Amino acid sequence: MAVALHAAQLSLLNSQASLPKLAQFCVIAAVAVTVWDMRRKTRKALSKVEAHTLRDIGMTPGQARREADKAFFQR
Repeated sequence: MAVALHAAQLSLLNSQASLPKLAQFCVIAAVAVTVWDMRRKTRKALSKVEAHTLRDIGMTPGQARREADKAFFQR
């Protein structure tokens, strides 16, 4: 089971300039994969939210569908 790091922890890891170049690359890659995984999970959950709940958070079903249809690597 993977455990996602909090944003502050990711930021700290990503800002470590004293790391060797390969380690810096690995941290950047890990951050990217973590962000992509969070987007995928969030969009999957968003696709299952009912219309009345979407209205509560200020989204229309069309907006939610467009967001849920995006690929994990898209902002």
